[in-house]
Amino acid sequence: MRKLAMASLVGLAAIAAPACAAPPVVAFEVPAEPGIATEVWATGLNKPWGIVWLPDGRALVSEKGGTLRILGRDGKAGQPLAGVPAVGAVGQGGLLDVSLHPDFATNGFVYLAHSVGDSKANRTVLSRGKLQGNALVDVKELMRNPTAKSGGAHFGSRLLWLPDGTLLMSIGDGGNPNIQLDGQPIRNNAQDPKAYFGKLLRMTAEGRPAPGNPTEGKQKGQWDGRVWSIGHRNIQGLALDLKTGGIWATEHGARGGDELNRMVAGGNYGWPLVTHSLEYSGQPITKERSRPGFRDPVSVWTPSIAASGLGVYRGRAIPSLDGAILAGGLMSQDVRVVRIGANGVPLPEKRVVIGARVRDVAVGPDGLVYVLTDEDAGRIIRLKASR
Repeated sequence: MRKLAMASLVGLAAIAAPACAAPPVVAFEVPAEPGIATEVWATGLNKPWGIVWLPDGRALVSEKGGTLRILGRDGKAGQPLAGVPAVGAVGQGGLLDVSLHPDFATNGFVYLAHSVGDSKANRTVLSRGKLQGNALVDVKELMRNPTAKSGGAHFGSRLLWLPDGTLLMSIGDGGNPNIQLDGQPIRNNAQDPKAYFGKLLRMTAEGRPAPGNPTEGKQKGQWDGRVWSIGHRNIQGLALDLKTGGIWATEHGARGGDELNRMVAGGNYGWPLVTHSLEYSGQPITKERSRPGFRDPVSVWTPSIAASGLGVYRGRAIPSLDGAILAGGLMSQDVRVVRIGANGVPLPEKRVVIGARVRDVAVGPDGLVYVLTDEDAGRIIRLKASR
């Protein structure tokens, strides 16, 4: 089940393969993944963004406009939950990811990544409430980006629990070069380890800096206490491989240059100093594609697929997908099937066509794959082995 990882964190840095100086660049059109059937499992959702399963087999789904719904085991959507915190539904912002505390069965805690504010001043925040019936109660904000930005772009924000009970949360770089902060493009803050823009944060269940973060190591005194990795543009896919313990992320490039990355604590992933992406004008952002001390992507999508939700499949219900990384694409309207070879390099990529913008990809407790579509009349498409 995505969102709750049960593998060991020990040796995560060792799991990550050495940086590859020339990652494969994947074309927009790739062959179909054989042996996969699709079926509509749920309908009537409004731009669903994230999904997580309750212990009784029902699912909890966030909708970008600010609503949270429980779906029955049959996929039927209930009425919106009461008590959900107000969101700033501006541009790409709104109610984003949803996740459950590892001890949800005992404490009932639901975690939400969302935006607050308006087009002139907004932030990405982390809130928590307790699920009681069809409502959230005792809702409180645990963390917010201390710096407001303008515009409606690049909020992140995925949530992923690690086996030690800490929580990863992605925050985007704040926007394209037209968005300024302190007289310079806001995206430059992705390289500032004390700013939250363009980062992965690692926190305790209370939203505080987690023990063992990079600020306590080589970067002592140089990094903010919550910052775990830097140099990101806009991570909207985050997953943990339950077998190996490896953490994976996908993030948007601008014009081309979407990335699949292996995540390590203290890693600098280059944005915007080192990237395969171009400005939307077609001009280069930088001439550098790799630099010593920076983490190279495992693979790059050019043209952009607009990488979104991410899962790693470990299960028996769809044997052909075991071990595959499943990356959603908003622009490509598909799920990319990525397999990593023994040398750490991706094998030729394949796809499952969805025919709609894909916002999230998650493995359910039944071992099937659930795909959320980014539509006003949003659906959840279920993938299974074809007979």
